[in-house]
Amino acid sequence: MTNDKNIQVGFVGLGIMGRSMASHLLKGGHTLHVFNRSRPKADELVAQGAVWHGSPGEVAAASEFVISMVGYPTDVEEIYLGKGGIIESARPGAVLIDMTTSSPDLAKQIAVSAAQRGLVALDAPVSGGDVGAREAKLSIMVGGEKPAFEKALPLLKLMGANIVLQGGPGSGQHTKMCNQIVIASTMLGVCEGLAYAKRSGLDPETVLQSIGSGAASSFALNNLGLRILKNDFAPGFFIEHFVKDMGIALSEAERMKLDLPSLALASKLYQQLVAQGFARNGTQALFKNYEP
Repeated sequence: MTNDKNIQVGFVGLGIMGRSMASHLLKGGHTLHVFNRSRPKADELVAQGAVWHGSPGEVAAASEFVISMVGYPTDVEEIYLGKGGIIESARPGAVLIDMTTSSPDLAKQIAVSAAQRGLVALDAPVSGGDVGAREAKLSIMVGGEKPAFEKALPLLKLMGANIVLQGGPGSGQHTKMCNQIVIASTMLGVCEGLAYAKRSGLDPETVLQSIGSGAASSFALNNLGLRILKNDFAPGFFIEHFVKDMGIALSEAERMKLDLPSLALASKLYQQLVAQGFARNGTQALFKNYEP
């Protein structure tokens, strides 16, 4: 178990969520080794005691656990499987934890490659957005072998409140696809409900007071819906990353011969927003499709 203090923990990817997640590990009393493509995003953590490294491979060489939270499957593949990357550079016996939402097949490939070098890998994507990351209340969906999961669990508990081992390698990513499929349809409902409230002459905030505690209640309605009413489209989760996630889910569904029309519609509408220049807005900016 990893209950001892001063564990050497590496963290690669310090974006909106990664920076907060990494900070909880540092506050938990561990030595934190960090890398991010943009160095300024690491400055606050370094000022608090984190150790900066010049590459993901250098982070891996210094760490007992290596955690990543990057953007796209291509990024995951590069930092793990590329020359001088995490798998090639990691210490024997290290636990590798990719928390990026990525491809289930890539997660399996990383697990196999890690095992060939005496390492273990977990795919552990998260849900909860910027708020969950800041408050250490993320839902963490894990794929991998149980001994590695149990070894990593004390660190995962510093970042999340609901941590479940879903099965073998790739299972965490498949579970995250379920999550994103539900969110996609929910965001359609939130935006259409608020658009209806506005068009019918109701006060949308008063409407939220009623429906936000009823059967329609959800994080998307009560949190992102409120942001919509304030015209706050700042990202808790980038639209461009959500489009990536929906693309993975649609590809997996097609492979399984599963038709998901609601997901396909949401993907189409979000892609329209990307084309209009809203890729770096939060997912609640879907409401822009319903404005006059």
